[in-house]
This record gives sequence, structure tokens and C-alpha cells, in this order.
Amino acid sequence: MKIAFLTLGCKLNYAETSTYERGFKACGMEVVPATHVADAYLVNTCAVTGHSESKCRHMISKCHRLAPDAAIIVTGCYAQLRRDEVAALPGVFLVFGAKEKGSVVSSSMEFLSGKPASEYKATDTLPAYSSGERTRSFLKVQDGCNNYCAYCTVPFARGNSRNIPVCEVVRQAEEIASKGVKEIVLTGVNTGDFGRSSGESFLDLLKALDKVEGIERYRISSIEPNLITEEIIDWIATGTKFQPHFHIPLQVGCDELLRKVGRRYDTDLFASRIDYIRKVLGQRVFFGIDVIVGLPGETDKMFEQTYVFLRDRIKPAFIHIFPYSKRPGTRAAVMPGQVQESVKTARVSRLGELCEALHMDFVTQNKGLPEKVLWESSKHKTPDGEILMEGYTGNYIRVSAPWDASLIGTIRDIVI
Repeated sequence: MKIAFLTLGCKLNYAETSTYERGFKACGMEVVPATHVADAYLVNTCAVTGHSESKCRHMISKCHRLAPDAAIIVTGCYAQLRRDEVAALPGVFLVFGAKEKGSVVSSSMEFLSGKPASEYKATDTLPAYSSGERTRSFLKVQDGCNNYCAYCTVPFARGNSRNIPVCEVVRQAEEIASKGVKEIVLTGVNTGDFGRSSGESFLDLLKALDKVEGIERYRISSIEPNLITEEIIDWIATGTKFQPHFHIPLQVGCDELLRKVGRRYDTDLFASRIDYIRKVLGQRVFFGIDVIVGLPGETDKMFEQTYVFLRDRIKPAFIHIFPYSKRPGTRAAVMPGQVQESVKTARVSRLGELCEALHMDFVTQNKGLPEKVLWESSKHKTPDGEILMEGYTGNYIRVSAPWDASLIGTIRDIVI
């Protein structure tokens, strides 16, 4: 039997889809591209915006049109938040919510084999990592969130903050290393909240992972500014495998709005953490910063505060920009001062231009400096026909070089 996979959303979803794929393969299923006719399609969904939900419905509909007799299996955040809606879509046979992810493979195989599917087994946290790339893997270390920010559905879609124990994460990292992968990106809804359900700490996890043989580089993704402590940064600076690259959500650079939507820091704390990281790890740290534009009540003056805070104070290497999307069931959905879509679009455009300028400045500051690059298997052809390969430096600058298959998966010294 053949199965295809489609994934929408965050790196957590991609890690989980890869884990499902390995499970179905182990059960004898043949994995085919999503453009092929299959006996089953697994769609891992997202619900971060209304547009995301619409894309999920379109993907499910596309699968059904391609193979009307196929069984469509749906999991992910949209499946959790709109279960009845998803179950009613043509072609959908199985729907798995947030705490049923551990049953996706076993229950689906029972169904596809013509057996009555047993009750879904609830699991606290599904261990997961992405596979398929020869150089990098996204390793899920934490799931869920307890913050309940006014605009966000994540606590409802993924549950409260929880994690598997350090020993299990290390076992997963060792499995990744056995496949020849050199770099791991630690992923979670809020990675810094690791340990809430196991009595351990995020620093405990980092120290244990640093000892895994075969993995040469780690990156930390999605860590709240109030949870990236000086102790963590001081330890990273001692010569560990953790790279000078951080993905940190700001959301807005206006204290009034931060308080209004329930964020657990202010701009002074955020800036102080960035300053400390640069002081300890150097000025060449890559910061990717999440920003939401158009939150309820965001005036032109408030947006300008965010813009100036990013441009003059934080100066990140990249800005991940999201227009606010009203999500049913959240506090922000009923707040006064909803911002017009045309205003959001204009603000996104301004921040996009700022992002380009800041990224160019960051790359320019690094030109002529020595770095190490992990070369990837992806390649592209230039207009004049030259075949190039690409890779990332430790501080996440993408570079290219003439294609050389022998370099794939190796870390080499270069000058940017």
C-alpha cells in the first residue's frame, strides 16, 4: 500500500511528519510523493491563521480529487481545534488530536488493514525529529505552552507545556547522529520551557546533548527572551557545539501592547538579553526575531515604536513578520481596536524592507571574516550554467561554492 504526506506549518509539524513517515515505512507502507495517487494521505495541519486553515482544507480537497478512494488521515493543530469540521471534509476517515499523535501509525494501520480501529491511545508528548536531509535535523524537545497570550491558539491546539526526559532526547539525538547528520536544530513551541514536566532544566538538556558524538553543531529555536538566561549564555560561550544563532519572539516593541496581550517581558528586558548575548558571544550573533503587526489596538505610533526599536536598538539579522490573524476563542479576537487589513499589509511591507536592509548589513559586517560552513546536498544552476552548492555558516549566513559532491555533510573553513 502507498501513502503520501503533506505538511503545513512549523518545524514541529515537519519533525512529527517525518516520525510518522518512518513509522509507516516500518509497517511496510511505500511512501510516494503527494502528487502521486496513493492509498492514503496523511495531512499534518496548522491553524496559526485563518489563511493556514484555508490552505489545510485546500490540501485535503486536492488529495481527495487526486485519489477519491484514498483514506485521508488528518492530524495537527487544525485537526485539534476544528475536529468536527475536519472530519466532515470529503475523503477524511481518521482525525487525530494533540494527545492522540502516538496512535497515528498504529490506528491508521489497523484501519487500512480493514480491522476495526482500536481506541486512540493518549500520549503526553510524541518524540519526533525530521529526517530526509543529510546535513540537518529538527529535533522536537518540547511541546505546548502555558502562557495563553491573548492572540494565540497554541495552548488550545497543542496543550500545556511538556517534554520528554533528557535521556530520551539524547537517545533521539544519537539516532540522528547514526544517520550521518551533523547539525541539530532544537525545536519546540517554547524550547526554553523544557523540563516543566520532567523536573529537569533546559541547561541540563543542552549539556547532555553537547556530549552526543557525531553531532557537531546545534541551534536553538523559539526561545522566549525571559527564559534565555545568563547562565545558559555563559555556558554556551565556554566552547560548546551551540552556534551563535538564536530565534527569539519579540512580537511587538511597545510595552503597552506587550502588557495588553499578556507577554511576560518588556522591551527593556528583551534588549538587555540581546545585549548580554552580544557581550558574551560577540557581535556576529545571528538573531531571528518574530514580530506580529496589527495586533488589536496597535496605533501608528505603537507600530513606529516597534519599527524604531528593531532598527536602532535590536538590529537583528532577520525579522520573521506575521500579520495578526483573528483567531476564534482567543481574547484578542474580541478586543476593541481591530486593525484594518490594508494597514497590516502596509506595516508588513515596511518591516519587510527593514528586514532586507538589516540582513544586508549583517552579511556585510561579516564579509572577509573566517567562518565554518556545513555544506548541503542542495544545488542550483546560475544563469551562466554554473552548478553551485550551498551551506550555512555557524552564524547562519548562507553561502555558495562550486558543486563538489565530496563536500556534502562536511564542515569546512571559509572566508565569507
